[in-house]
Amino acid sequence: MPEPTDLGDAAGYRPLLFSIAYGMTGSVGDAEDIVQDAFLGLTRARQVGTEIAAPKAYLTTSVTRLGINHLRSARVRRETYVGEWLPEPVVVSADRPGPAEHAELADSLSMAFLVLLEALSPVERAVFMLREVFAYDYPDVARTTGKSEANCRQIFARARKRIAAAGPVADSAPAPARRAEGGELARTFFEAAAGGEMDALLGMLAPGVVFHGDGGGKARAIGKSVTEPLRVVQLFVGGLRRLRSLGAALRPVWINGRPGALIVDAEGRVASVVELDVVDGMVRAIHSVSNPDKLGHIGPVSDIARLPEARLREAR
Repeated sequence: MPEPTDLGDAAGYRPLLFSIAYGMTGSVGDAEDIVQDAFLGLTRARQVGTEIAAPKAYLTTSVTRLGINHLRSARVRRETYVGEWLPEPVVVSADRPGPAEHAELADSLSMAFLVLLEALSPVERAVFMLREVFAYDYPDVARTTGKSEANCRQIFARARKRIAAAGPVADSAPAPARRAEGGELARTFFEAAAGGEMDALLGMLAPGVVFHGDGGGKARAIGKSVTEPLRVVQLFVGGLRRLRSLGAALRPVWINGRPGALIVDAEGRVASVVELDVVDGMVRAIHSVSNPDKLGHIGPVSDIARLPEARLREAR
């Protein structure tokens, strides 16, 4: 096989391409595979002599269309998913001076926003995300998706209406001041949770708080979302107390641009990830991911949260 063409001139687009692919799929691993496939397509096109005048446009189009195809095949799997589905978390260490390269733009894709996008068809999701998150103008959205400009306008309006019906459109990545405020609130929240301070926790929850959990049928998680503040506190404190009794500890991190924590076992392996959606100084939503299939990209995965029957299935 011929040597691959140098892609150094296009490597700087990786954060953008990852964010588009991640916004389409909600999966870190699938997003990385899609980006790799797009670069491979660019290499092959250049090897056969195709002149690519605009690598960014070529790669963006490739990633978007690969994401649409991926979503179409993933729909069947999502319909049989056990429990509530949440996206794979993009995790950045709290003590790192800046976001990881592939998380640079993914900060704008909170878990709450990605869950709302699940209400859209693959093409609607692509059009809405390119326009709403990445501020593409309609001619570029049309070129990227292969639809007419007029059609893209109609698709965007329809998608925005469906998103508005499902919930408020999520903000983009928090400004530095709000980010610092959210980080401080998260630190106080997790300290209160570790100490079982129920009244303090209740005072930090918004009246309409929602607790979401994703175990994928393989790890302990709530079966469906919980909205009553007292029940949210009881479930969260109870689950954390159980994990801490098994030697688990909390590590502050940033998840999709929001404050959160890794729950790790005594060996430092990841058992769960918890993201706090902080709005106006209060916790509006809690997203907890314990499905081991969605944690492997972060590091070694613990089995302390796994369901016994899931361990048996995987041992066979």
